[in-house]
Order: sequence, then C-alpha cells, then structure tokens
Amino acid sequence: MSDTKQAEQKPSRRKFLAAAVTGSVGVAAAGFPMIAKAQAGPISMRWQSTWPAKDIFHEYALDFAKKVNDMTGGDLKIEVLPAGAVVPAFGLLEAVSKGTLDGGHGVLGYHYGKQNALALWNSGPAFGMDANMLLSWHKYGGGAELLAKLYASIGITTVQSFLYGPMATQPLGWFKKPITKAADFKGLKFRTNGLAIDLFTAMGAAVNALPGGEIVPALDRGLLDGAEFNNASSDRLLGFADVSKVCMLQSYHQSAETFEIMFNKPKYDALPAKMKAIISGAVEAASADMSWKAIDRYSKDYIELQTKDKVKFYKTPDTLLQAQLTLWDAIVAKKSAENPLFKEIVASQRAFAERAVKWDQDTIISRRMAMNHFFGAKKAAPKKA
Repeated sequence: MSDTKQAEQKPSRRKFLAAAVTGSVGVAAAGFPMIAKAQAGPISMRWQSTWPAKDIFHEYALDFAKKVNDMTGGDLKIEVLPAGAVVPAFGLLEAVSKGTLDGGHGVLGYHYGKQNALALWNSGPAFGMDANMLLSWHKYGGGAELLAKLYASIGITTVQSFLYGPMATQPLGWFKKPITKAADFKGLKFRTNGLAIDLFTAMGAAVNALPGGEIVPALDRGLLDGAEFNNASSDRLLGFADVSKVCMLQSYHQSAETFEIMFNKPKYDALPAKMKAIISGAVEAASADMSWKAIDRYSKDYIELQTKDKVKFYKTPDTLLQAQLTLWDAIVAKKSAENPLFKEIVASQRAFAERAVKWDQDTIISRRMAMNHFFGAKKAAPKKA
C-alpha cells in the first residue's frame, strides 16, 4: 500500500473510532442514568443546622459535611447553614421533610412538640445508659426500627434519619446561685427541651424551651432565672459565663443524648448506592471523631471557664439527682399510658439497658480511683525525726 493511500485511510479510521466511542457512551448513559448525571457535575445539597454559627455543635455539622464531601471526591457537595438561615431551629424537621432543605443537623428532642416519644433518644436517664450505649441500642437493639415507626406515626415518611455523636452528660445548668435541693426549682424560670420539660415542670419550674442561640439573651434580660444547654465549649462560646458565674454539674435530665443527621428521603434515595454507602460510613466516622474532639475541647474550655471566666462549678447534690429519678418514673408511667409507642420504646430501652449497664458497671474499672491516685492531693512527706 502506498503512503498516499495510508494517509487517505487514517482520517476515516479515526472518524470511525470516534463515532464508535460516542455511540457506546450514549448507550451507557441511556442504560445507566447516574453516569449521565455524574457527567453533569457534582450533586449539591443545601443543609441547615439547629445551632448558631459560633457553637461547636455547628462545627460538628460542618465536620460531617466535610467528611462526606471529601469521601465522595467532591461528587456530593453538602453546604451547611446555621440555625435561622432558612428556617427557625425548631422548624428543621418540617423543612427537610418538605424538601425546602436537602438535609440538616440537630437533635430528636427538638421535635418533642410533634411527638413526645421522639425525645426518648435525648431526654432522661435512659435507664442508666450513657449516650454511646444509647447508640448501641439504636443500631443493634431495635431503636432505628422504632424511630422509623415513630416518624411514620406522625406522617414523616420523607426523612432519612441517622443518629450519631454520643454527648457527655449535660450540666444541670447555669444559675444565679447554687442549687442545693429540688425545692429550689419551684417558681424558677428555666430553659430546657424535650422530656426534660416534663421533668423540670414536675420539680416546680416554669419551663421555656428556647433554641440555643436565644438562651443567653433571655438570661441577660431576666426572662430566665436559669438554663441548661449542653457542654463547656458550647456554653462558653454562647456566652453563658457573661451572664452567670454559677454552673451545676451532673444531672439525669439529659445524660444520654445524641445528634441526628437528616436527609430529605427522595433526594437521598436518588443518590447512587455507592454514595449512600459512603454517607453511612461517614456517619460512623464523624461519630467517633466528634466524641474525640469533644473530649479535647470540652476539657480545655472547662479549665478556661474556671481560670479566665471565674465560673464556680458545683456538683449537683445526690438528693436532687435521686428526686429526678423518682419523678422520671412517674413521667414514664404517665406517657406510656397515654402513648402506646412511647411504652414500646421505653420497654425496648429498658430491656437493652438492663444487660448493657450491668455489664458496664461490673466490667469497667473506676477511673475516679486512678484520677485521684495520679492527680489528687499529694500526701505530705513524713517529717524527719
């Protein structure tokens, strides 16, 4: 074959190959719509948290979004706005279910007004479980199935919920003076949320369920006499130390709380299976990372609240803690009689806790003894004769 004939045939062959490639891509795109979708660019989602931008809780929401964004290689891009950017903090569930927002970050207790049993994932003593045990019950003890059933009972079928992020026991709260007994709550204007509303109301308080960003201004204006939010870092960032110098540590009102990550379910269901698997893994990765970050940040801010902000911390008296447990029994009995789903969830939690907490208490060694040994007051050296 002459050089001239080869030159004439090469372009035609390139055209043939180009046409073949174009045709095969077209067939693939028609058979697998997600390929065509992927070619159109990354999937973007607009989220909102229920937290002020300066709160460490909003940082946790951003951390989760970054994990998903990074793990998908940018194929999914979640943008998280702070509370109030699109809807009020307590309006998140409705906004996500309707598709006004693609997702969000909050807590189940903020949906208390729609179905009080939802707050069983964040309020009360959880039969002695800590938040990590509650997450264990949720994943392996039937909690996730009960939550889906509970959501469906109030017509929420367009939300994909993930629970994560075990929280440390919350302080009893911030006050004008130390709380020494349960009777000190009588007539006290107090902020809390979830089923803790019922608990502190039973103790005689006048309860107001405000979102995080509104608490300190209400304390400053005298609209509240006391309030709880969550932890040393959130409380410091939100300015609690500017309006109170007394914080009571330890309480059963929210000793086992977790965060909720929500997706609008139709938008979540439309994602490729691989992307949904990444999200599921990111939830658990973010859960671990959040708990580690909390230990680091909360312990630092706990010191700074005392040294820089001159806050006095007091342990809540055992008599008050016992009073909380007694009142909680009555609340659970009343709500269970009124709400069959509440009763079913309580029974499931109780059965899981009975074995899990016993195992925990029988097995885990006291860290208090070790702390006192390594960091407690040193004994004076014996004097020489």
